[in-house]
Amino acid sequence: MLVLFETAAGYAVFKILDEKKLQEVDSLWREFETPEKANKIVKLKHFQKFQDTTEALAASTALVEGKLSKNLKKILKKIVAKDAHEQLAIADAKLGGVIKDKLNLSCIHSPMVTELMRGIRSQIEGLITGLPSREMAAMCLGLAHSLSRYKLKFSPDKVDTMIVQAISLLDDLDKELNNYIMRCREWYGWHFPELGKIVADNLTYCKCVRKVGDRKNFSTSDLSEVLPEEIEEDVKAAAEISMGTEVSEEDINNILHLCDQVIEISEYRTQLYDYLKNRMMAIAPNLTVMVGELVGARLIAHAGSLLNLAKHPASTVQILGAEKALFRALKTKRDTPKFGLIYHASLVGQTTAKNKGKISRMLAAKTALTIRYDALGEDSSAEMGAENRLKVETRLRHLEEKGIRRISGTGKALARADKYQHRSEVKTYDPSGDSTLPAVPKKRKIEEVEEEETEVTVKAKKVKAEMKEEADVEEGGELVKKKKKKKEKKQRMEEEAASAEEPSTSTAVENTEKKKKKKKIKVEQED
Repeated sequence: MLVLFETAAGYAVFKILDEKKLQEVDSLWREFETPEKANKIVKLKHFQKFQDTTEALAASTALVEGKLSKNLKKILKKIVAKDAHEQLAIADAKLGGVIKDKLNLSCIHSPMVTELMRGIRSQIEGLITGLPSREMAAMCLGLAHSLSRYKLKFSPDKVDTMIVQAISLLDDLDKELNNYIMRCREWYGWHFPELGKIVADNLTYCKCVRKVGDRKNFSTSDLSEVLPEEIEEDVKAAAEISMGTEVSEEDINNILHLCDQVIEISEYRTQLYDYLKNRMMAIAPNLTVMVGELVGARLIAHAGSLLNLAKHPASTVQILGAEKALFRALKTKRDTPKFGLIYHASLVGQTTAKNKGKISRMLAAKTALTIRYDALGEDSSAEMGAENRLKVETRLRHLEEKGIRRISGTGKALARADKYQHRSEVKTYDPSGDSTLPAVPKKRKIEEVEEEETEVTVKAKKVKAEMKEEADVEEGGELVKKKKKKKEKKQRMEEEAASAEEPSTSTAVENTEKKKKKKKIKVEQED
C-alpha cells in the first residue's frame, strides 16, 4: 500500500512496510511515538519539492477545492503507475474519486488512513531526510499566509483602512483651514480691511499678504504672479487710501507665519485629495464612477470597511448618514428621509427637487451592486460602474423630459409653459361689524314695487290657464266641484297677490274693493 502525503514543502509518497499493524486503529499511534518506530512502519519512496511559494499555493488551493493539479498528476503517473496493483491511501475522499476517474487507480479513505496520516505528520522531520526543521517551519508559515490571503480574496492594494483615514483627515483639514483663514482675514483686516472685499479667494488672499506684508509695500510690490492686472490695480489704489490702523512689525510677522501655515495646509490638502482619488480608483473603481471619490470614501468610512458596506442593502445605502433623521421620523411617525450621504453625489445634485427622491433610490440600488462587485469580484475594471451610471443618467433625462411634456395625446408634444402671474386677493375692511345697533330695513324704491307687481300678475295668468285646461278634460258633477275649487284657488291667489302688493295710495284700495263687490253680484245672478 502507498500513502500520498502533502506538506508545505512538497508532495511525499510513502510505502507501508507492515500492513498488519494498520488493522489495529486504536493502538496505531503507539507505532509513531519515535522516529525509529515510524521508519519500521512506513518508508519514503519519493519526495517532490515545491520550487517557490506560488507553486505551493497553487497545489494547496487545488487540494482544498478537491482538484488534481498538474504536478501531482505527473508524480502519480511516474511513481504509482509502476505499482498500479497497489492501493493508494488518500486523506481527502473527494480527491481520491478524481484520481480514480482520471488515472484509474484504486484509492482508500478510512479512519485507519486518518490515524496513519496523523502519525506521519507527527514524525515528518524524521521520515523526510534532507529537510531542516527551520526551513520547514518557514515554508509552513509562508504557505499559511498565502493561503489565507487567497481564501479571503485579500490584496495589499485593497486596504480600505487607508481610505477611511484619508477621508477623515481631509475633513479635519477643511475645518482647520476654515478656522485659520477666518482668523487671518480678521487679523489682517484691522490693518488693511479693503483687501478682503477685493480678493475673494482665501488662498490668493494669504499668498498676497505673505508676499507684501505691510500695506505700505503694496505700491512697490509686483503681484502679477498672484493677482490679475485689474485686481492688482484696485488693490494698490485701495492701499493708498486705506482706513486701517497701523500695526507693529512683530504683529505683521505673526500674521505672515499664519499665512505660511494656511498655504502649507492647502498644498497638503491637494496632495491628500490626489492620493485619495488614486486609492479609490484602485480599491472601488465602480463605486467611484457612480458617486465620486469623496462620496464613495465617506460611505466606506461610515460603514467601517468596503466589505461591511457591501453587506448593506440598497435601502440602507440610500439613507446612510441620516440615522438621526430616520429615528426621529420613526419616533414621531412622520415621513422618513429619502437620502443621506448619497445626496452629495453629482447625479442627485443636478436633478430637480421633485425627482431627487426617485433618483436617489435608483442611484442607491445601482451603487449597492457596484459596491458588491468591487468588494467581492476579482475584476478591477470600472465598466460595470460606467454602464450603471449611464442607466441612471438615462432615467434622469426621461424624468426631466416627462415633467415638461403633455400628458394627453401621443405625449410627444411639449407642453406650453405659460408665464406665471401672481394674483393676490386684496381683502377690504367691512365696517358693518363695528356697530352694535339693530339694522333698520331700507325703504324700497318705486321701480322695485312695480317689478314685484308684474311678477304676481304673470303667476296669476299661468294659474288661470292651468284651470281652463283641467276644466275641459273633466266632465259632469266633477266639473262643478272643480269650478268651486278653482274659484277658491283664484280667490286665494288674489288674496296672496293683494298681500304681496303694497298699495301705494288709498284710491287703489277703494278700486279693488269695488271690483270684488261687482264680481260677487255677477256670480249670484248666474246661480
